[in-house]
Amino acid sequence: MPPVFAHGRLRLYLLKLLDEAPRHGYEVIRLLEERFQGLYAPSAGTVYPRLAKLEAEGLVTHATEGGRKVYSITDAGRAELADRGGELADLELEIRDSVTELAAEIRDDVRGAAGDLRREMRAAASASATRVEDESWKAAKEDLRKARQEWKEQARRAKDESRRAREEAQQARRQAKEAQERAREEVQRIAGQLQEQFAKSGGVLGSLAGAWLGGTPAAGSADAAAAGADGDAGRASERASERASEWASEWAADLAATGDPARDLDRLLDRFRDEVRDAARDRGVTSAQVAEARRHLEAACGRLATTFGARP
Repeated sequence: MPPVFAHGRLRLYLLKLLDEAPRHGYEVIRLLEERFQGLYAPSAGTVYPRLAKLEAEGLVTHATEGGRKVYSITDAGRAELADRGGELADLELEIRDSVTELAAEIRDDVRGAAGDLRREMRAAASASATRVEDESWKAAKEDLRKARQEWKEQARRAKDESRRAREEAQQARRQAKEAQERAREEVQRIAGQLQEQFAKSGGVLGSLAGAWLGGTPAAGSADAAAAGADGDAGRASERASERASEWASEWAADLAATGDPARDLDRLLDRFRDEVRDAARDRGVTSAQVAEARRHLEAACGRLATTFGARP
């Protein structure tokens, strides 16, 4: 079997995969197997040492999530990838050629095995034709017919399974993208509702909401006082609503989607928890504020549970 990657080409392809999105080592192995349509899958002993070497050279970096290393490309890695753009295009062609060669070798092996079996059966039938009855010859022909039928059936099943796998993969990607969008929209909707409640109730969560909107509790109080002094509290409410809308659309916008909805949701929840905790630590918290925060969080939990299909 010819080598799948020439010298140094696997390193270049690993940079390409990490440029698409941050990935852990097992995901890199699975993606390579998909690119080769299941005909080739590198071992962990091939991929992980190369990732470690790329990290040592400053081309990639890693962060630990859920006990696993998630690798990301650095600016230096992107620069090397840009410098080797022509070589990467050649590599894509080489991969397609490798897939074609591997598939051809497998077909040749199957065809050769089938030919050998047919020759052996014909030779056995010819050698026994003079000393066996006609019924034995019929049985041999029937065995050959069944064998051919079985080969055809196996080929058909393999083709159907390959088609179903491609369709299921496409459907899974669509569903994952839709679920991610729904989760993001629901988080933004609930965040907007919480912001409206925080603006009315004040306290530590109100302080946090003010910080997220680019202001401070004192600034929010000053706005409300000014509105009351003017006799028009409606304008203060309108300004709070506008800030809540702006916050809901921009909150966590720096967390790019990874293609894994479950991981994306964990990152959103971690961000929410950290920001609430930082606000409470910076401004202090009372027992009354904790009780009020609990009511708001219970309401948000119920809405999210409904979004993800849990029974109330």
